[in-house]
Amino acid sequence: MEDEDFATLFAASEMQTKRFQTGQTITGTIVAIGAAEALVNVGAKGEASIDRGELTGEDGTLAFKVGDRIEATVMSTSGGITLSRRLQRGAATARQIEDAYRAGLPVEGKVEAQVKGGYTVTIARQRAFCPFSQIDTIRAPDPAVHEGRVYPFRITEYGDGGRRFVVSRRALLQEDQAVKAAAVRQGIAPGMTVKGRVASVREFGAFVDIGGNVQGLLHVSEMSWTRVADPSAVVKPGDEITVRVLRVEDDKIALGLKQLTEDPWTAAAAGLQIGQLLNGTVEKVEKFGVFVAVAPGVSGLVPASETGLPRDADLRKAFPRGAPLDVIVLEIDAAARRIRLSSKAVAAAREDAEVRDYAARDAAPSSSMGSLADRLRSALKRSDGE
Repeated sequence: MEDEDFATLFAASEMQTKRFQTGQTITGTIVAIGAAEALVNVGAKGEASIDRGELTGEDGTLAFKVGDRIEATVMSTSGGITLSRRLQRGAATARQIEDAYRAGLPVEGKVEAQVKGGYTVTIARQRAFCPFSQIDTIRAPDPAVHEGRVYPFRITEYGDGGRRFVVSRRALLQEDQAVKAAAVRQGIAPGMTVKGRVASVREFGAFVDIGGNVQGLLHVSEMSWTRVADPSAVVKPGDEITVRVLRVEDDKIALGLKQLTEDPWTAAAAGLQIGQLLNGTVEKVEKFGVFVAVAPGVSGLVPASETGLPRDADLRKAFPRGAPLDVIVLEIDAAARRIRLSSKAVAAAREDAEVRDYAARDAAPSSSMGSLADRLRSALKRSDGE
């Protein structure tokens, strides 16, 4: 029975140990404080040990008592659970530094001075080395800006009793950025309006940091309702802007700027009519036709067959970009945001107008003559009567 009880207790202890992982932060209650270490209840009758010195203040007196709850980091689960509090506050001892290296836990250190290739960093009265490339995720214009600063570091090398001691702050920053990026991505959805900072501008658009180093693409076609030839004329690196999330596909986020302003198509489409004569401007020329801007943010297409030119004509030469062009509205598809135009129909329309005008002018004299004859006949009748 005693063997069975011992086996049961041992199995329970093993299960309790497996519940925790090295590097995990847990909360427990102090149940006993001895001369060298204290016992902490971490739940389900499981106990962990922590060095007594980690419960003292700067003056060496105990800052905790039995019954107090503390938060600590799991340093080891081998042969029992060992906790540490001071790694979180940067007051690590030499033994804890080696444990932190093996566990991959961060420690705090003070950047003392620049040396060849990097900085000297003091951690628990030991001197460590941090390469220039590992002090930050971006290179500072003045490397001296880090001197005197206290940062958390990840130990990347530790050996020879501390004589080989290399640390990295960049590794922790990148891990933190990854966590923040995951949170940002999880909270992003199409239709949301977010604030961001322009990270870079390219010929096809701009990359915008919307938080956590997560970047979305603001394509040049989504910057304005009117055509944008140069994205840098709209935004510049460092600009703080508000954008609309258009699409989220895997790691790609599409952003829009024009969606935050009124769509000019709505008003323009309501005022257009089939057969209407419009004064437009050549916006873009393709092999299949000419795009003509007929209102701010509203363009229509003159198919090649409606230009009035032969099939093999050079449209780009005949319709230079920016040139004025009169067109007739042939078709309006408001749902698809498409307008079909014709430039050759303008000549026909003008001919019809001239014919109507001529007919009107031709009819006017006949009417006048008729009126005059009537007056003359009336006058003659009156004369005969007299």
